[in-house]
Amino acid sequence: MATDNDTQKGPLVENEKYGADDVQVDRASSIASSQHKELSVSDGEKKLVRKLDMRIMPIACILYLFAFLDRSNLGNARLQGFPQDVLRGDPTGNLFDWTNTAFFISYIIFQVPATITSKLYPPRIWIGCAVIGWGISSTLLSTAFDPAGAIVCRVFLGVFEAGFGPGIPLYFSLWYTKDEMGLRMAQWFGFAAVAGAFGGLIAFGVQHAHVAIENWRLLFIVEGIPTVLLGFLAMWVLPDRPEETPFLNETERKLQLERMNRGIRADYGRTLTKRHIFAAFRDWRIYAGGVMYFGANCALAALSAFLPTILKTFGFSNARAQLMTVPPYAVCAVVLCICSYISDRIQSRGLFIVGSSAISGVGYILLLVVESNNHVRYFATFLITSGTYTTIGLIIAWYAHNLGSETKKATGIPMYMAMGQCGSILGTHIFPSADGPRYIKGFAVSCSLMFVASIAALVLTISYRLDNAQRDRKHGKVADEHATVDTRELADKTPEFRYVP
Repeated sequence: MATDNDTQKGPLVENEKYGADDVQVDRASSIASSQHKELSVSDGEKKLVRKLDMRIMPIACILYLFAFLDRSNLGNARLQGFPQDVLRGDPTGNLFDWTNTAFFISYIIFQVPATITSKLYPPRIWIGCAVIGWGISSTLLSTAFDPAGAIVCRVFLGVFEAGFGPGIPLYFSLWYTKDEMGLRMAQWFGFAAVAGAFGGLIAFGVQHAHVAIENWRLLFIVEGIPTVLLGFLAMWVLPDRPEETPFLNETERKLQLERMNRGIRADYGRTLTKRHIFAAFRDWRIYAGGVMYFGANCALAALSAFLPTILKTFGFSNARAQLMTVPPYAVCAVVLCICSYISDRIQSRGLFIVGSSAISGVGYILLLVVESNNHVRYFATFLITSGTYTTIGLIIAWYAHNLGSETKKATGIPMYMAMGQCGSILGTHIFPSADGPRYIKGFAVSCSLMFVASIAALVLTISYRLDNAQRDRKHGKVADEHATVDTRELADKTPEFRYVP
């Protein structure tokens, strides 16, 4: 699959380790590295970033909105007769839990190989095919008549989404600097919260539709078919790697290559470095990310699948419960973007994750201790959604820079995400129908895991700060943190590399 150094695919010519392509990138990188302050505020760079935002962000955010709609719409379908029609009534809720879990099992298994392999193909083709695949899987769920058919559709939904979710942070790192990643990742991941709100509105509308098929079947069709069309749009709209795409003119290409190489030495072409794959599997900090992501995703999966059910215990009707999911998700999207913007400005992620995880944990405590005051309990759902989504968005932005090389990111990002998605499996099983209406076990487990995530984030940010300080003492402080650092050999272990704490 790859040599010990680099494997080239497509129209690019294979070079020696420090061949012509490296010289070309080094020249492009040196154009403004010594004058970064002037470059970072130049009209040309501002214009380029606006151009990237206009081309990449809308389609990427819309794709994630539909990804999250398609993975989480079971929670809405549950209130529209899906268990009665497909799961033989499901009096215990176990069949629904396993149908929901099927997605996460395949999603976990395929994340690492899919993201590593994605580096060898044009990004727009890889992303577009993944979107079309999960759109078809989601649409076919509307044809299910028994548990086996529903589970098969959910398994393939997970397979195709595994090629998209972890690949987007890697793709964004080709285009955005570490000063820009936090807000962009928040905007992208924030559409999961938008999907929660939008999904509630769609389900509310479908609930009142008078059609010849069951409402839940219409829900899967309405949310699945547009996804397929968006996959073809992504193939046309999204640019490939900066050095390949005709989307940039030559002046923009040189500037973007310099931007790619701020703080690290980016790959040139569709390459893999095997030693960085192995380095990722030996890096304890990636496993610490998995601990944080595990707790947050347990809470996230529970929210996605059971928030309408939980709100129904407040005394709302089915339709009203669908509608009441909208405000917590809307507030959460705003909180996520604000925290990520500030995190970008001060270049610190860990302390924000410590705080947001703890806020989510406090929300669960309120649900546990407050029995009858539905105003307080509803307020708690705002704390949980805002804290959970902010935690996940900042974790994604944190690791988008701190792994040091594209190959290590292509391995490490899906690694911690796969470990975290095991929390999603847990989250789908801790709210059985028999535990209603209090759901003590589900709230207690989610609460504990969010506080564990907060502690893990504190340990990790302290570790990064100590490592940066040690490198400053041993090798001297870095004069320009945006200067190109040759990370091809040691990735983030390069002495001149500095972590975002």
